[in-house]
Amino acid sequence: MQKVFDLHFYPGTCSITFQLNYNMSVKEESQILQYAPFMSTVEPGFWHNLSQLKLDVDRLNENERKIWGYYSSSVPPGSSMALFVDFSAFNKNFTVDATSLPANGILLNKNTLESFKECDKLNLLESYGTELVNQMKNGDAVEKPSLLCKFILLTFADLKKYQFYYWFAFLAPKFADTALLKPPQKIGTVFGREQIDTFEELYSAISDTSERAFLTVTLTEEGNISILPLKEFGDALRQKNQRTFLAFSDPSILDENPGWPLRNLLALIKYKWYCISVKRLFLLKRYCHSLIVKRPEVVGSALEVIGIRRKFDGVWNADRSVIFSVMLGKDDTPLDKVNWVGWEKNQRGKFGPRMTHLGSTMDPLRLAETSVDLNLKLMKWRLLPELDLNVVKDSHVLLLGAGTLGCCVARLLMAWGVRNITFVDNGRVSYSNPVRQMLFTFKDCQNGGRLKAEAAADALKEIFPGVASKGVKLSIPMPGHPVGEGSKKEVEEAVDQLKELIKNHDLIFQLTDTRESRWLPTLIAAHYGKLTINAALGFDTFLVMRHGITVVDESSQSDDVEAVIDYSSKFIKGSQLGCYFCNDVVAPGNSTRDRTLDQQCTVTRPGISLLASSLAVELAVSLLQHPMRGLAPACCSSKNASVGKEENGGDGDCERVLEKELQSHLGLVPHSIRGFLSQFELVVPATHRFSCCVACSHKVLNEFKIRGFEFLCQVFNKPGYLEDLTGLTKLHQESASLEVRK
Repeated sequence: MQKVFDLHFYPGTCSITFQLNYNMSVKEESQILQYAPFMSTVEPGFWHNLSQLKLDVDRLNENERKIWGYYSSSVPPGSSMALFVDFSAFNKNFTVDATSLPANGILLNKNTLESFKECDKLNLLESYGTELVNQMKNGDAVEKPSLLCKFILLTFADLKKYQFYYWFAFLAPKFADTALLKPPQKIGTVFGREQIDTFEELYSAISDTSERAFLTVTLTEEGNISILPLKEFGDALRQKNQRTFLAFSDPSILDENPGWPLRNLLALIKYKWYCISVKRLFLLKRYCHSLIVKRPEVVGSALEVIGIRRKFDGVWNADRSVIFSVMLGKDDTPLDKVNWVGWEKNQRGKFGPRMTHLGSTMDPLRLAETSVDLNLKLMKWRLLPELDLNVVKDSHVLLLGAGTLGCCVARLLMAWGVRNITFVDNGRVSYSNPVRQMLFTFKDCQNGGRLKAEAAADALKEIFPGVASKGVKLSIPMPGHPVGEGSKKEVEEAVDQLKELIKNHDLIFQLTDTRESRWLPTLIAAHYGKLTINAALGFDTFLVMRHGITVVDESSQSDDVEAVIDYSSKFIKGSQLGCYFCNDVVAPGNSTRDRTLDQQCTVTRPGISLLASSLAVELAVSLLQHPMRGLAPACCSSKNASVGKEENGGDGDCERVLEKELQSHLGLVPHSIRGFLSQFELVVPATHRFSCCVACSHKVLNEFKIRGFEFLCQVFNKPGYLEDLTGLTKLHQESASLEVRK
């Protein structure tokens, strides 16, 4: 340690300025701290926007343009330490989701490839580095720490070939080496479980992204944790009886190396909090004078830095965070004289630009295909790495009904990435439809109205040309609607067509208006073991449910499904869940006969259809994410199922099962969801298959398998046949007999 005394004598007083300059003394076993550099990732949407700006706005102008980039401390293990630039880069304000952190960028787009190559790269670093120095000096970087993360993007756009040359520089000063005093530690070795949870809660509560990137953390002797703005670091460091940490949102995935943003943070610390003046009384030649001691606060002292690394496991946690114990090196170079580094290496590992060729992807259709799945990819990358997007995208979905429910379900399926959608409907678009059925417009109503199925399929292609949508005009044969000899062939063809449609699709949505129109699709779907989602509306109520997947035991001759059902269980197997008709004790009939105007239309509160459609799609996707797909079990208790915990004296069986079997990667997969809008209430009950069900019971399925269309004709033409076949008639008689006895 070197001591320097500067003596200044004035009449009648004596003051001494006592300055301590610490030479860093590092143990031989200490290492040099090395940083994990950013890896640039440019989304195609950015190049598309840049092309439009070049052609329509900038033209030959080469002036700099401010842009946004973003990075995240919530990177799943194994992912790259990326700094992203996408279509939102040109927005006035930072608009990416709350898990991302802003990076301030400067775009320099050159007119020619020669000017791009000849641009003075070192001068660019120095010029924009000086700007960052000024922000440190005037306090802007302390008040708004996100300014510390700064990058340059030098580009040339060849818009004839759609080739883009680019080179990133992530600005950082070149100071004396920083020592790593000991191996990095996981946060759990310093903080307890409760403290880590408190730390995550405090971090999540910070809404200002300009402060979230760089912070001050304190830990008192009592174990209390506080997260403070970076500007309070100096005051926190002076406090006794507490540990003070620097903290930064760390994009690094390497246990031994912090992310690149730490470099500029340590530069700010060296400049801002290098030393502090402390008054002391000092006796000199019989006089008592005040002595101003300037002692190093950071340089030459151990500094603890928390690299905040988060992961989403149902809830956010900071268990991946790492604590680095470092010592800043002594460097007499003034901040405004320091050299700057940061140009990124190319794919060959050398300092040089990169090039991307987007001639094919810049086609609007190809660009749309790349962009529409962006939200899903971000969901998987940042929040849910286990999410299987391909199983959703590759599903062939059949929508029976192209009305209010069908239109909304189709839009939501496209948002989830579904590319193959087929509509089945026999109606035409009327003037009352477009305000409620979002795929139709006024033009679809004119000249007698377009066929709903075809109009809906065309509307999906207008929204996104990459979807493979088609419409099928088909009248679904129904119980209670007799089939005469003259129409028998036509009805048989309709049945065969419906069978082929259901057989060739993976997921069936039943969205028709009448109860009887759902009977035949329910029967056929059960016959083929297809995953079926049913949605039905009332005035202020709705039902969304999944049908149980029928598992046929070829060796069993028994038609009594109750023999294999354990009614005492807290959950129901997917193969034992009921269908839409399992809760009924009457067969469907002709519900359209003698109906008034209000009975001919589905009269509901407008928001009901959107709620039911959303829940139907989310239930379907959750099932696709479950390892058992449609055979996923459901919890019997609506209260326990909704929270997965013991309540109201429950024995906890459902909770234990819920953790292992009842949830997909997206959460619960209930049997049914019943909504009551008048009370804004949802319940999620589950019911067993009914042995006398008119649609999915073993007796009905067996008759359909053996007799086929002959059996269906008997159902269509003979009222009461299904009740007689399934035993409902006998059940009614026994019930009536019991009432007579009473």
